[in-house]
Amino acid sequence: MSRIAVLRQTLKGDLSAVRDYASLVSGSLGRMILSLGYFVCVANGLTIGDFGLFATASATGVMLSRLCGFGFYSPLYRTATVRPRLIGTYTAGYVAASLASLPLVALVAAAFYLAVFAGEMGALAFALVLGAEIIGWRSLEIVIIVNNGLGRFGRGAILTIAGTAIKALAAIGFWLLSDGSLLTWAALYLGANIVSAIGAAVLCYPRQRLRFRPKLYLARWRDSVSVSGADVVFYLQSDLDKLLVLAFGGPAVAGIYAIIMRLVDLTALPVRSFNTLIVQKIMKTPAFIGSWKKRIGIEALIAAVSTGGMLALGGFLWVFPAALGANVADAAPLILLALFVPAFRNLVEYENELLYATGKTGIRVSLLAGLGVAKAGLLAVLLTHFEATRDWVLALNGCFAILWLGAAFVAYTALDWERRRAARAGPFSLSGLQPGE
Repeated sequence: MSRIAVLRQTLKGDLSAVRDYASLVSGSLGRMILSLGYFVCVANGLTIGDFGLFATASATGVMLSRLCGFGFYSPLYRTATVRPRLIGTYTAGYVAASLASLPLVALVAAAFYLAVFAGEMGALAFALVLGAEIIGWRSLEIVIIVNNGLGRFGRGAILTIAGTAIKALAAIGFWLLSDGSLLTWAALYLGANIVSAIGAAVLCYPRQRLRFRPKLYLARWRDSVSVSGADVVFYLQSDLDKLLVLAFGGPAVAGIYAIIMRLVDLTALPVRSFNTLIVQKIMKTPAFIGSWKKRIGIEALIAAVSTGGMLALGGFLWVFPAALGANVADAAPLILLALFVPAFRNLVEYENELLYATGKTGIRVSLLAGLGVAKAGLLAVLLTHFEATRDWVLALNGCFAILWLGAAFVAYTALDWERRRAARAGPFSLSGLQPGE
């Protein structure tokens, strides 16, 4: 092959990657803009205390949505990526696993309510918020995941924007027309998420016959359960801070903290689009992440984008604190104090995705469990040691830095150990072979 042909092939691959990322980012940017409008309406339509309760209940629902289906979305995503003809078969497996998991999800949800929310939030409002996350938004995410696996990133971006737009419309209606009660918003939130899920499934899910093949699913159960456990533990350690702030500080403090972390979440949307492409690249070419130069470059890029986004948002609110409403103005002076939290938090998420992409689900679960315990301990120390809100918000940077160092050490140690083992095994190693159906 001539040098011109090689150059043309390289440029074609680079342009394809840029196009795919642009499609994903367009969805993230659209979602970020709509999410900001949605956030402003909800944060100012509810009292700060009710917003704290809603945000904490929503985080609980997101965590439990990863328990729903016992992680069978992972084989479904892998199938969409490498064997799309089996999507119908694995969709049937995902539906069956979701139905089987519902009693366990309900039991864990009841335990969370009794331990954290009883006496602060009505049971019906709590159940409606959890239903919105577990049944509504998670179903929409599954449609997006399958479309991304098929390489239909533009369609996935459109679904992301549409789902967020429907929630934003519900939030605008709530802010302008409702009585401002948490129960009313919970009902509207459930309705918006269910409408989004049904529309996405009808319009954009691949049309294949559902075929139930239990023997095929049994070959994937370890991967599924490991992924489910890792996801639950990841979101537990990711959102445990909201539960702890609610438990230690009450709804009002939880509301201020939820506002800060919601703005942190907005800066993560472009990074998550990048993670999607990286995961697919590593699945197809494990050696892609082999060099330390590339590893450091990727982590530096993630940190720079995350910190830049937080700096821009925090700087804007520093100058115009009431731009996002009166309730958000109470938290505006604290945003820049948490300047490096998005970088460290997004890097932990990226390292978690590295372990998933390379099939190290057991290590991933262990890492996330350790991070969850460490985060709980660090936050408990911060919330009990520092009385002033400004002090413990500033100390969050150090807390998340410690978590990132631990995640980076475990992830890259695991990756390098696998490479050394493969090198010792020699050219006839079977470790690279994928299991059959």
